[in-house]
Amino acid sequence: MKTKFVIIMLLAVFTMSGCAYIQKAKRTDELEIENANLRSRIAQLEKEKTKEVKKVYEQKDRELSELERAKRELEESLKKEIGEYKAKLQMTERGLVITFVSEIFFDSGKDKVKEDGKTTLDKVAEVLNRDVPNSAVAVEGHTDNDPIKYSGWKSNWELSSARALAVLHYLVDECKVEPQRLSANGYGEFRPVAANDTKEDMQKNRRVEIVILPSKISKVKAQ
Repeated sequence: MKTKFVIIMLLAVFTMSGCAYIQKAKRTDELEIENANLRSRIAQLEKEKTKEVKKVYEQKDRELSELERAKRELEESLKKEIGEYKAKLQMTERGLVITFVSEIFFDSGKDKVKEDGKTTLDKVAEVLNRDVPNSAVAVEGHTDNDPIKYSGWKSNWELSSARALAVLHYLVDECKVEPQRLSANGYGEFRPVAANDTKEDMQKNRRVEIVILPSKISKVKAQ
C-alpha cells in the first residue's frame, strides 16, 4: 500500500513537472516569436527613419541648389551695384541675404523708392519670381544711430519700418511677387553691422536687406 502511494506521488510529481516543462517551453516559444516580431518592427522603423532622413537631406540639397542658383543670377544682374559697393550677397544660415545701402533706394529721411532703386528691385524680383518661386522673403530695414531731427518720423524704428514696407509694396504692386511670400521688419539702429563712428560705417548701417529663405522655412531666424 505504501509502495503504491509512493508510485502515485511520483507520477503526480512527474506529471506536474512535465506540465511545467511544457508551459515553460510554450512561453519560451512565445517570447521568441515576440522578440522576432520586435526585431522585425525595429528593422522596419530603422528603414523608415533612414528614408525620412534621406528625404530631409535631399530637400535641403534642393533648397540649397535653388538659393545657390539665385545667388549666381543675382551676382550677374546686380553686377553694377555690387561693383559700386552698394550691394552685396551672402549665403547665411537664414538663407540668401541681399544687402543694399539705403541710399540706393531712398533719399535721406524719406521712404519713397527712387527711380534708380526701382530698377534694382526689378532685377531682384525677376530672380524671386523665376528661380525661387516657393521661397519666403523677408524685407528688413536698418538705420544708423543718428537720431531723427528734421523729418516727421518719431524714431529710427518708424523710418526703418516704413522703408521695409515701401520695398515690400513695390515688389508686390509693381513686380507681382506673391504677397503671401513677403514680410517686413524695421530694426532701427539696433542691429548695426559696423561702429557708428565714421561716415563710411554709418552708411553701412543704413541698409535694406532682402532675405530669401529656404523654401520650407516661413519665419526669419534672428541673427
